[in-house]
Amino acid sequence: MANHDSHAEIKNPGSFDAPASIKGALVVMAVLGLAAFAGGLATDAKRAWASFLMNHFYFFSLALGGMFFAAIQWLTGAMWSAPLRRVSEAFTSYLPFVVVTFIVLCFGLKLMYIWTDPAVVASDAMIRLKSSYLNTGFFVVRNLVALALLIFFTWKMVGNSIAQDATKDVRFTLSNRRLAPAFIAFFALLYSMASVDQIMSLEPMWYSTMFGVYCFAGLFYQVLAATCLLTIYLHSTGKLKGLVNDNHLHDLGKFMLAFTVFYAYIGFSQFMLYWYANIPEETAYYMHRMTSGWMPVSIFLLAGKFGVPFFALLPRDAKRNVKTLTWVGIFMLIANWIDVMWMVQPSFFPDGPRFSWIELGTSVGFLGIFGLFVVRFLARHNVVAIGDPRLAESVLHHHQ
Repeated sequence: MANHDSHAEIKNPGSFDAPASIKGALVVMAVLGLAAFAGGLATDAKRAWASFLMNHFYFFSLALGGMFFAAIQWLTGAMWSAPLRRVSEAFTSYLPFVVVTFIVLCFGLKLMYIWTDPAVVASDAMIRLKSSYLNTGFFVVRNLVALALLIFFTWKMVGNSIAQDATKDVRFTLSNRRLAPAFIAFFALLYSMASVDQIMSLEPMWYSTMFGVYCFAGLFYQVLAATCLLTIYLHSTGKLKGLVNDNHLHDLGKFMLAFTVFYAYIGFSQFMLYWYANIPEETAYYMHRMTSGWMPVSIFLLAGKFGVPFFALLPRDAKRNVKTLTWVGIFMLIANWIDVMWMVQPSFFPDGPRFSWIELGTSVGFLGIFGLFVVRFLARHNVVAIGDPRLAESVLHHHQ
């Protein structure tokens, strides 16, 4: 670990105040999103709630993924990521707002989850057997408790990282290294629970013990892409000049490639088990997604979500090319949004996907709100964890 004297070699880039045009655009997006959701509730409530659920889960995963990325850096004592860890920490600023979106979501439970209907529970033996777990009160309480725990860890660990900027005290790093294993254990359990509760229970007759891992694969897939894109943008403004270079981007690109493969492995493993067993009540989930209008989406997830980033990022030079990383990163974020749609919408619309002003507007609104939280965080804190004892080592190492 580098000693404290090494910090003198690193110039503090300070915070980042986004241009007024970006802030204004994000506010407009947020307002349009609220209008689209309200309009959707008035014209087609089922589509509005389905769209809200998709985006709630997508941006919840992105915010929590930022914390997971930071936690594994502390856990492993990683050196390479020191200059860009604060970027992923910025995503966590949205996590407290997830409490708000979850509470809003609770108003649509009866329209989204069939296990909230007493008549359905009474008529279906399988759902009735799960009613001690799948009931409104327990659903709301356990998800709010999960969010509170995840927000506590985020507040503590990101708070340590920010406090270290001023003191450069290595004890903050050591504290986070002790907290990281506990966070990751809670993360694995609580995010799996949230995935099962909020997404898998849309079709309560079906279940998969790999579903939480599949959702995690999407979470890390998208947070790596988002971290890469924001890092590239901040570098283009000059904020990360001399701190982040092609070698750091290369490392991020390798992660993006690796977790593209991981996503495909988990997705195939889950599908193969149901295809091989061929038990009717277990195959229904995939049959909904391999017929009528959902078949092209399923093919896209195989050929697009996996194939495009996999082949695009295979060459060494591609992982060091800003333009390639930018378009691949944007593609990965869109692809994972389509994946969440593929998990949610067939429960409501088995004949094919729905995408018009309701879905587009709601998504734009969530993106605007998420962006406002990230912009606010970067304006308040250094864009680099300047107090990290491994920062100088990372910068110097990548220049050797």
